[in-house]
Amino acid sequence: MEEMNNQETIKICVEEFSRLQEWMGMTEKETPLYKSMKVRYRDLKVILSALGVNVTELDTIKE
Repeated sequence: MEEMNNQETIKICVEEFSRLQEWMGMTEKETPLYKSMKVRYRDLKVILSALGVNVTELDTIKE
């Protein structure tokens, strides 16, 4: 299996981060669904930061 390069990984993570934030904005913060999405949100922030992406501009949730 061919390994993804950093650019492909960044693209996929940015797209997922964007989608996830949109969904989080449509969900009440105290629900189990929101709390579950928040875990993935944090994971993606760490991954993107480790890849050198400035998540400050991408982060609309800011949690």
